[in-house]
Amino acid sequence: MGTELAILLGTAASLGLVHTLVGPDHYLPFVMMARVGKWSIRKTALVTFLCGVGHILGSVALAFVGIAFGVALSKLKAVEWARGEVAAWLLITFGFTYAVYGLWRAIKRRPHEHPHEHGVSHSHPHTHTGSHAHPHGVSDSGSLTPWVLFTIFVFGPCECLIPLLMYTAAVKSRLAVALVAGVFGVVTILTMLVVVIVSALGTRVLSLGRAERYSHALAGLVIFACGGAIKWLGM
Repeated sequence: MGTELAILLGTAASLGLVHTLVGPDHYLPFVMMARVGKWSIRKTALVTFLCGVGHILGSVALAFVGIAFGVALSKLKAVEWARGEVAAWLLITFGFTYAVYGLWRAIKRRPHEHPHEHGVSHSHPHTHTGSHAHPHGVSDSGSLTPWVLFTIFVFGPCECLIPLLMYTAAVKSRLAVALVAGVFGVVTILTMLVVVIVSALGTRVLSLGRAERYSHALAGLVIFACGGAIKWLGM
């Protein structure tokens, strides 16, 4: 392995690690949805892995098209910017919608009393959600949420990957391009998995007390903030 290729692979690994850690959208949506959806660690890891693969393959495919057809880097960056806009708005929309649902759910679960007459007047607190109070397709174990996240992550760009691959293609072989893409992808996905799993385990022991019924609304707000960070802060 030549020194230049080693430097490129080291750069790919570093970028994969840093771009994942500084982008909360790479892990917070999974951590929050795993908690409120009561996902197992196995399911959490699987969803994270698949979304990470979709995230990487989207940018890799775009870079390979650019390399194969000689598309200018500026044009590829414009496409990546557009993909980033779509991903940001999808996160914002999903987060806002889920926050509204979570607030509605919290209101429905608010304990309250109704008086009863059984010879002796009394009342007892209760809620109106019962044991089946979950929106099918939103937060139960067979929900559509993983597919929503996967769709969002397919659009999510890896802005630092395409210039790196284009440079590698210009100075090295196709094998070098594949190696750089592979190292970047493996490091990115492994970082996502470690952060998500450790955080998900941590949230399992976190109790919100009476505010627990607002956990779905909080999850939506966090996802909304992730989308906002991409859109307005450029994260």
